[in-house]
Amino acid sequence: MKLSTLSKSRIQLKTDLKALTEVLTWFDRLYNSGIPREVWLRCQLALAEAFTNAVRHAHKSKPSEVPIDIEVTVTENSIEMRVWDYGFPFDLKEKLKLMPTNHENDSGGGRGLRLLEATTDILSYTRSSDDRNCLLMVKHYGNEDKGSSQ
Repeated sequence: MKLSTLSKSRIQLKTDLKALTEVLTWFDRLYNSGIPREVWLRCQLALAEAFTNAVRHAHKSKPSEVPIDIEVTVTENSIEMRVWDYGFPFDLKEKLKLMPTNHENDSGGGRGLRLLEATTDILSYTRSSDDRNCLLMVKHYGNEDKGSSQ
């Protein structure tokens, strides 16, 4: 069964942590009252983490003019968020496998990826043909809710 798209929007930002405010303001405009508020807030948290990861890690040594693209699609039962960066690709599943699961660790790195994993139902990071990486995060809600207890 094909789910109907309720809204779809894209934004392009500079590699700058100050742009996070713009990301969150833009994301809030996409809110639909049919989405449970807790689900929306989890997605907002995931999107903020994904954007800051792209700035801090993927684009760490790149000029601020290098763009980060974000796309959000809201369907009847899910929120799909994609964040594209020009960083060095890595194997997300392997990285998560090798990371400690203890949330109290003081390792300093990787907690954001664990947060993304815990906040979303689907999480993937793939290289596209245009030499960008796409972080896909999907959160289900409504009749298809598979992860609200996470």
